Amino acid sequence: MGKVAVAFAAVAVVAACSVAGVMVGRRMKSRRKWRTVVGILKELEDVCDTPVSRLRQVVDAMAVEMHAGLASEGGSKLKMLLTFVDDLPNGTEKGTYYALHLGGTYIRILRVHLGGQRSYLDVQDVERHPIPSHLMNSTSEILFNFLAFSMERFIEKEGNESSSQGVKRELAFTFSFPVKHTSISSGVLIKWTKGFEISEMVGKDIAECLQGALDRRGLDMHVAALVNDTVGALSLGYYHDPDTVAAVVFGTGSNACYLERTDAIIKCQGLLTTSGSMVVNMEWGNFWSSHLPRTSYDIDLDAESSNANDMGFEKMISGMYLGDIVRRVILRMSQESDIFGPTSSTLSEPYVLRTNSVSVMHEDDTPELQEVARILKDLGVTEVPLKVRKLVVKICDVVTRRAGRLAAAGIAGILKKIGRDGSGGITSGRSRSEITMQKRTVVAVEGGLYMNYTMFREYMEEALNEILGEEVSQYVVVKAMEDGSSIGSALLVASLQS
Repeated sequence: MGKVAVAFAAVAVVAACSVAGVMVGRRMKSRRKWRTVVGILKELEDVCDTPVSRLRQVVDAMAVEMHAGLASEGGSKLKMLLTFVDDLPNGTEKGTYYALHLGGTYIRILRVHLGGQRSYLDVQDVERHPIPSHLMNSTSEILFNFLAFSMERFIEKEGNESSSQGVKRELAFTFSFPVKHTSISSGVLIKWTKGFEISEMVGKDIAECLQGALDRRGLDMHVAALVNDTVGALSLGYYHDPDTVAAVVFGTGSNACYLERTDAIIKCQGLLTTSGSMVVNMEWGNFWSSHLPRTSYDIDLDAESSNANDMGFEKMISGMYLGDIVRRVILRMSQESDIFGPTSSTLSEPYVLRTNSVSVMHEDDTPELQEVARILKDLGVTEVPLKVRKLVVKICDVVTRRAGRLAAAGIAGILKKIGRDGSGGITSGRSRSEITMQKRTVVAVEGGLYMNYTMFREYMEEALNEILGEEVSQYVVVKAMEDGSSIGSALLVASLQS
């Protein structure tokens, strides 16, 4: 019996050692996998790093590209398009006006009534409708018929309320895509962005397309202005505060415009305006510089997009793309370790993770990060432990922090170009006394990314203060303009009538 007991004991010891060995092996394997994903995160953090020194290089590059784009057609990645807007609303406008806004995600329709003073601005019946995805690669006729039909339904709801004047309704068409203007009310499409792909429309007059669709539906409306969304935001900003000199949109896409002196627009020598200035649409989404911190995820996203080698800046800072950058990081981690479980096929679908979901995960303040777990479950990733959910939040933070800080550098680049950053900038013709005297400067900002994503907004504003420094930043005010692009475009039409 003693020998049997010893044998059993020996077997038990061997078994225990084997189990312990397996457990240790699994633990070591798990640690190696965790080190793998931590390494991927560290690499992402390093490449996305945006110290102030690097941001100031981006600022300088932006200002230089702006100058080059004003000097000659095709001289820069920035198109620096003339808008033929040389006078902005001043508060004396009166009457009722309409705006129709085609953006990257929604169409907006609204009516404004103006009473001749800044305090009387009545925005009425704002409607917002998602753009059906099939319209984005349909035909010009289908797209504009949809817009005209939406406008018709809007007008039907007001009955005889605004038609008793017996005059045509004046409409501003806010169009969030690159247009080469021939006047304030006409311009041809240069190219589509934000996922639209209706190639037959390139080169067509956008205002004529809408006017034709409205006429076919028998609507007594006149397309009085064709307005970029940034110009609309600038108009509303200026209406409320004449110190407004620039406007930026951070939404599905991103763009900026600003007030430029006409004598600085060298490519249009002899351009005369009563105000001595003109609003320039930068189309800054296409800005590029070697100083931008580009990752392998950005490179792959660009290569697989419908507009490869185009809109590089927009792809790093706008709502259409941030979610997909985060998705690509998570997918790589999933492929190189099993911390997310088996690789989800859903996770492999481009753009399946939207930026609004990234903001929800990033700003999840529940104790167990339940919102992160819920969104990951929608992506086919289930039963993820808390430490992995925290890892996802960190990925969202790195990608969004880079976007917000680069956005700030873009704004600072505009301020540098017009001599409002405290350095004098590229200010041909300005005297030293003009350069050194810092003026109050307002930048109007609009778009769902800025308005709805708190962390993006905070990172952007924090970085802008860092870049400008305490002494200058106290003079620079960033003002949110909700629905500014639509309301401001209607105000612009009103200013044309006054």
